[in-house]
Amino acid sequence: MRIRVPACAALAALLFLGTRGYAQTPAEFYRGKTVEIYVGYTVGGGYDLYARLLARHIGKHIPGNPTVIAKNMEGAASLRLANWLYQVAPKDGTVFGTIGRGTAFDPILGQKGAQYDGRQFTWIGSANDEVSVCVSWYTSGIKTIDDARTKELTIGGNGPSDDTVQFPRVLNAVLGTKFKIISGYPGGNDVVLAMERGEVQGRCGWSWSSAKITHQAWIDEKKINVLIQLSLAKHPDLPNVPLISDLATSEEQKQIIKLIFARQVMGRPFLAPPGVPADRAETLRRAFMDTMSDRDFLADAESSHFEITPVSGERVQMLVDDIYGTPSEIGRKAAAILQ
Repeated sequence: MRIRVPACAALAALLFLGTRGYAQTPAEFYRGKTVEIYVGYTVGGGYDLYARLLARHIGKHIPGNPTVIAKNMEGAASLRLANWLYQVAPKDGTVFGTIGRGTAFDPILGQKGAQYDGRQFTWIGSANDEVSVCVSWYTSGIKTIDDARTKELTIGGNGPSDDTVQFPRVLNAVLGTKFKIISGYPGGNDVVLAMERGEVQGRCGWSWSSAKITHQAWIDEKKINVLIQLSLAKHPDLPNVPLISDLATSEEQKQIIKLIFARQVMGRPFLAPPGVPADRAETLRRAFMDTMSDRDFLADAESSHFEITPVSGERVQMLVDDIYGTPSEIGRKAAAILQ
């Protein structure tokens, strides 16, 4: 018996230590860590600016108060980052990112480069419920969406899975517009520079919030014409600009429009890899929503003209699940348009 007592005590100690390691709290895990927020686009665009705004404030809402930094991993209009988050990135809650709002749906829309299932990501939340627009440069001769149905308008775009390419393809197919898409620009900032240089005459799928943040002077000076709104509801700023769903003429068109533009609800999405431990996923979701109502964060956002209309990670997850349940026939028709 004298031999068994210390042996049992040692075993109990080992079990206790193992349990302590397994039951590590989020605060214990994050204390002293660095959390990285990756941006799927180049520096200076809307996604980048929102991510850096979040990085400045979310750390104080994560238990343990880790250091938070933003990094860029541009490529294929954020498809590169989506694949990396799904397949390579650490799944411990120290890495998350922001991708194009429609990138999660690329697998059901025939994008062969999308090597993931959007339902499996750990959705943290979205900074806003977005409205995108198509605009033309003031010298283009195109002032309305009806003009774009009768005259060709050359517009700049990013990669094949990005809104700046997909949205004008939908408009061409559904509304009969004549957008000529020049794709391959690495980020939205590059497209607007090309527009200013005269390389292209407009941009489609431009977030209205981003346009206001980066080029309010163009709006004030009427250097751009807003042709159409791309979302499920109008923006309060644009009561007289037509909404794409109002121009649909058949039930099939309406279904395709819903499939493509439901993504606008997750206008600035943040997501972590699949398999993040449940308590850390919940911690990041809670920290995100707490940040969205933080007084300093909102003051910072207002000073830079950011729109903040947050959507919870749970709601984003439900939206993604819903869209993945779209009837396959509608999905195939939408995919054919986008390709």
